[in-house]
Amino acid sequence: MRNDAEQELDIIAQTRGKVTSNQSHTGVNLFLVWGYPTMAVLLLEFAVLVLWNKNWCSWLWVGIPLAGVPLMMYFMDKDYEHTHRRTHEQNIALQLWLFIGFACGLGGFVAGVAGVYERCFCAIEGLLIGLGCFLTGVVSRFHPMKVCGIVGAVLSFGCFFLQDNLWPWQLLVTAAVALVTLVIPGHLMRYYAKKQNN
Repeated sequence: MRNDAEQELDIIAQTRGKVTSNQSHTGVNLFLVWGYPTMAVLLLEFAVLVLWNKNWCSWLWVGIPLAGVPLMMYFMDKDYEHTHRRTHEQNIALQLWLFIGFACGLGGFVAGVAGVYERCFCAIEGLLIGLGCFLTGVVSRFHPMKVCGIVGAVLSFGCFFLQDNLWPWQLLVTAAVALVTLVIPGHLMRYYAKKQNN
């Protein structure tokens, strides 16, 4: 009799653990959804600028939200169908990244029109993404993400040293920030989510 009760408690604990892990890792694909398009567009922008010296390539960043927003909406709907709810921590992280996305989009447009895109936008963009990664790590209690956020923020300050003729290299630095703060944490979260669900 006691063994049956213990087995039932074990099954309940395992089921609860799987549900909790599914909820805590909802949206793990969003980091990859934004990370890969950001890296691809920045590398394309760098190549077009360095190889063909086409200044219009500064507006290629518009491709990031064009690719990221539909993919984000798809994965958010898919995750919501899976869990049927979002936790308070997930809502905080989602609102944080919506704010960062809006700030980066508006900031890129304003910096381009004002003619200061080359001076400061890449550094500010990298800092915002690094801050978002760090705060998401704090909210989700995922320590590797906090480390990635700090590294990304430090890397973004390197853009201030790449001015005038060196400014195209800011694009490579920002691509590295996207790798550290979006792509790597995204893959780490997927790895740990799969590990917990097994």
